[in-house]
Amino acid sequence: MKKFDIRNIRFRKVTIDEIDDRMLLVNLYATQAVTFIIGLIWIFFQHRNPFFMYLFPVNSIFLLWGLGLALLVIAVDLLVSRFVPEEAGDDGGVNERIFKSRPVWHIVLLSFIVAVCEETLFRGAIQHNIGPYWTSIVFAAIHVRYLRHWIPTGLVFSISYALGWIYIQTGTLWAPILAHFVIDMVMGLVIRFRREE
Repeated sequence: MKKFDIRNIRFRKVTIDEIDDRMLLVNLYATQAVTFIIGLIWIFFQHRNPFFMYLFPVNSIFLLWGLGLALLVIAVDLLVSRFVPEEAGDDGGVNERIFKSRPVWHIVLLSFIVAVCEETLFRGAIQHNIGPYWTSIVFAAIHVRYLRHWIPTGLVFSISYALGWIYIQTGTLWAPILAHFVIDMVMGLVIRFRREE
């Protein structure tokens, strides 16, 4: 029997074109599951009950905050994409690969899963410890595919800060979850139905 030697493990950079659709989805769902689990564990170690964060709010003011922020972000993003060269906002083709040929129901599902998982970790857990500013820096750094260009990095940081701000204003995680969900869903649908030029 051959012995396993950890020194024989080699890592190499993989481009998005080298990953098939199935592996791309496996990676997406796996990273979101890890994100969610880390968020729940972090909240648990803060001596808070993570399930109280998911209690649906009594009043509906969070809808205004969440939808208002989502509409503002979508408007700014569409303006930026209209006036800024496409290569300045390039994410390496990841979003195109994720959303371009996906059915609408799957775009909605992906957007919801990403919103719940990321907001649990970033707003629910990390922001509780280090505040919205530093959480937004971590959030922008985690979205590594945008770090090559300052415009998308700045947008991701600003959106994250705004998500943290509406969480503080409303006191419910559902406001940033709703905003994150609507932003991702609408932008995914824009990519899905965009006409080729």
